Amino acid sequence: MSPTPLRSSSIDIHSNAKWIQNGLTVAEGNGDGNGINQLHYPLSLYVDNDQTIYVADQLNHRIVEWKCGAMSGNGRGNSLDQLSCPPYVFVDRDHAVYVSDHRMMKWEEGAKQGIGVAGGQEEGNSLSQLSYPLGVVVDQLGTVYVVDCSNHRIMRWPKGATHGSVIAGGNGKGRQSNQLNYPSGFSFDRHGNLYVVDWSNHRVQKFNIDSNS
Repeated sequence: MSPTPLRSSSIDIHSNAKWIQNGLTVAEGNGDGNGINQLHYPLSLYVDNDQTIYVADQLNHRIVEWKCGAMSGNGRGNSLDQLSCPPYVFVDRDHAVYVSDHRMMKWEEGAKQGIGVAGGQEEGNSLSQLSYPLGVVVDQLGTVYVVDCSNHRIMRWPKGATHGSVIAGGNGKGRQSNQLNYPSGFSFDRHGNLYVVDWSNHRVQKFNIDSNS
């Protein structure tokens, strides 16, 4: 089964659509801090179909949810109920929250602690490690795909696996067709072809799925 990107827009936006140029503050705006009504260098967000907003509140080491109730932090750390400078948050169709710090964590809806689904063996470049993971896509089989930014590669972690495999990059930092340079995001099309934002190479790379696989 081809991986299905879960961050795609659920609506069709007309190609000539325009947006009102005055924005509305919908989450905080009370200055930087660690109060429940504050954020400190938020880096990414996800909005679900109920307009619940999930924010990676990076320097507060937490993911904050805006609706009735909130997911607040337990300080910086590497235990299963803590985060360390999370740059990225993603919510799947079952409302599980995926968060990256030096590992990829999964938080089931209402859970007090997360579950490690990729990395977690401290920072490094082995197949059981990650280094500054960013984007994530989870397919319908529970396979986790991760942008392993500082290792210049995209990795795949099957459900329950203790180590991942490299599906793109991983051949050192560079500009060759089999290399990446600090990838920062990715997506799959409906055929399973992989598109990667190759940040420091100032390009987007396409990796076609092998029809024989």
